Amino acid sequence: MLVWIVLPLVVGCGPKPPVMVPVTGKVTMNGTPLTAGSINFHPDAANAFQDDKPSSLLQLDGSFEMKTFPFGGGVPPGKYKVTLDPQLANRVSQPNYATPDSTPWDIVVSDTGVVNQEFQVK
Repeated sequence: MLVWIVLPLVVGCGPKPPVMVPVTGKVTMNGTPLTAGSINFHPDAANAFQDDKPSSLLQLDGSFEMKTFPFGGGVPPGKYKVTLDPQLANRVSQPNYATPDSTPWDIVVSDTGVVNQEFQVK
């Protein structure tokens, strides 16, 4: 009997999941889609969400749809530095795109999300 009283209290405990909004887009280099890699968002120090970084595998057309583990599709609103995974960045001879300190990319995700964001490797 005690289990039925305590169980709802235990199930309701834990951190509240962040608000998630959709972020989609495409990564290209010289007009050609980048594939066989991933894109990662690194939260700015001012973001309320500082846990796992949102990421997405790049599809054959270079498109992405961000997800945040363990919460699923979407990204918590805020400012992020955007990187490619190191293997992809090195493969296209642009290692500076692999770390938050050197990447030229950033994004501000609004409360409504971001759709069709394009990132171009220069």
